[in-house]
Amino acid sequence: MTKPKRKRISLALQGGGALGAYTWGALDRLLEDERIEIAAISGSSAGAMCAVVVADGFEEGGAEGARKQLRQFWEGVAKAGESNPYRRTPMMAFLNAFKPGWAQESYLALWADVATRIASPYDFNPLNVNPLKEVLEELVDFERVRKCKHIELFIGATNVETGRVRIFSNGELTADHVMASACLPQLFHAVEIDGEPYWDGGFTGNPALFPLFDVKATRDIVIVQINPVEREGAPHTSVEITARVNEITFNNSLLSELRAIDFVARLMDESRLPEGRYRKMLIHNLSETQALTPLGLGVDLNTDLSFFNTLFDTGRGAAERWLGEHFDALGQRSTVDLVAMFHDAPKSGEAKPLR
Repeated sequence: MTKPKRKRISLALQGGGALGAYTWGALDRLLEDERIEIAAISGSSAGAMCAVVVADGFEEGGAEGARKQLRQFWEGVAKAGESNPYRRTPMMAFLNAFKPGWAQESYLALWADVATRIASPYDFNPLNVNPLKEVLEELVDFERVRKCKHIELFIGATNVETGRVRIFSNGELTADHVMASACLPQLFHAVEIDGEPYWDGGFTGNPALFPLFDVKATRDIVIVQINPVEREGAPHTSVEITARVNEITFNNSLLSELRAIDFVARLMDESRLPEGRYRKMLIHNLSETQALTPLGLGVDLNTDLSFFNTLFDTGRGAAERWLGEHFDALGQRSTVDLVAMFHDAPKSGEAKPLR
């Protein structure tokens, strides 16, 4: 009996430090599903790391190779986090920089937090120590990534001088490009690419959706979202205020692109755009809002493997539910209601606003 044709999707992976382990779990479940083909991945920061790890593993050993490679990466991050204090501190700082409450339970982390407030990384990290780059270089064969034929990659970084996003694709990728995408300026030196300095891609595209518009044979973009868009109530403590400011900042570019997608879709529905020149993209959101939202406020996000495994299980469970509820919609309709998000009150039915 002939197997049904796989549904091709593009993935958009948000950055978010240690919460990227949630993305690991979601990817693990999607790679396990033989009904799905991942055609392209756009990612920033932790999402960029997951993207190159998946592409490398898939090129070498298919879906199982990608799953194995992802586990090795996150186990490697946890192991690097157990290293001597000097290496551990920038590791912890990066993984928790989006959620400032991490400093409350660790003297080392507290030192790093204070240091980033009174000095630049050119002062307190003069050698630009970055354990994440070591983990990535030990695991990923970037020559294989550059030659990858199965998955298109789009890695976003922010040009410090122009303030614009730059997208790096398969054929040019090195560890430096990925670290540029994950370069938080409070912690690490700007990464120079072709003589130009770059910071974290999350500032200008978390993740960038526009590179996925031209991916062949699919209109479906599945966003693996780990930064909540909505959060009830106004924060009051300094930790909560800073955390919410970060969430708003790192979601702003995503919301702007979704608004543009909605605008084009409405123009197409009204036959106000030339036929054949534009495509109506189908937007989906793979998030576990209830489980992830509390983690953004004052929780110590650490490098312990047990913590990563908990997030992994949460991501797998979210992907399992998403597949059960929305697989049939792939190729047919969006499951994120952009109209409700930007124009109307939330409607009943399958499509829901992005949370």
